[in-house]
Amino acid sequence: MKDRGEGRRRGIDAPRSQVTAADGILLIDKDQGVTSHDVVAAIRRLAATRKVGHAGTLDPMATGLLTIGIGSATRLLTYLVGADKTYEATIRLGQTTSTEDADGDITSHDGVRLDSGFLLALESAMADLTGPQAQIPSAVSAIKVDGVRAYDRVRHGEDVQLEARDITVYAFDRLDHPLADIAEDGTAVVDCQVRVRCSSGTYIRALARDLGKAMGCGAHLTALRRTHVGAMDVGEAHSIASLNDDVRSQEGEDCPKPITTIPMGQVAQAVCQCVMLSDSDVRALRYGQFLDRSILDNAVSPPTASHLTDAWAGLDSHGNLVAMLVRRGRHVRPVCVFPTS
Repeated sequence: MKDRGEGRRRGIDAPRSQVTAADGILLIDKDQGVTSHDVVAAIRRLAATRKVGHAGTLDPMATGLLTIGIGSATRLLTYLVGADKTYEATIRLGQTTSTEDADGDITSHDGVRLDSGFLLALESAMADLTGPQAQIPSAVSAIKVDGVRAYDRVRHGEDVQLEARDITVYAFDRLDHPLADIAEDGTAVVDCQVRVRCSSGTYIRALARDLGKAMGCGAHLTALRRTHVGAMDVGEAHSIASLNDDVRSQEGEDCPKPITTIPMGQVAQAVCQCVMLSDSDVRALRYGQFLDRSILDNAVSPPTASHLTDAWAGLDSHGNLVAMLVRRGRHVRPVCVFPTS
């Protein structure tokens, strides 16, 4: 099995900006072969601050949208982790691997029986895997077992059995006609391009594994790209290379500009239930006071969310994020108050 942390040793070369970035969210289109930790380390230099975090790890093999918090926005990440995710993936039917993805060693190669009923059986299996379900995460996931990552235990020869978790697959769609091929061992395999919209905590590798079991031929993931976190789109994301170029192009300038972040209020409206606050509400929250729960009556939900946290984002009249709020009996209290812009 390949070392799932090998991207960490390589790291990402990034220059240090001369100007600290404003508190906010940065959308990154992660490259293949680097870890989420590598990206955070690079952004610390590019944003000229140590206060950087991310919401939702991507494996080194995966590419796509990584949500980065900078400055006080790191406190907002807790509420972004639970947002729905959308992925595009390639699932290879006919082979299984030790890691349930292309990074592992092939453990079975039963091949696929390509007959007139194949497509119907595939569509049926995908439909059965759509909706609420209890999913057993991959044994090589980053889930900790007694304080140790599951993938580290597997790498040291342990037999790891993880408990099933409740997840929801809202949509599991085939993007094109499956492509049949002949593997090196001579067996027939089928590569299926799919799109999955799911709740937080869903493992697409495990979904590929379960699809292979349902088809009776085994399967593993060969490519994975995260395209959306809530309403946030990878098409709006920056590459590390483009940020590197922006920072390097300003080296030596008298008035360099920081990398651009998305204001927290804008992000909150994309992924959270939001309430508008009066000036008196804002003052009360900044003093740690409670509000009447009636302010939640006019809460607005984000356009694409299927799952919402039990917290609301409180916005001022300018759309700035003031606080994250929770309901307590007849009142609403702040659990996280953000500094004034």
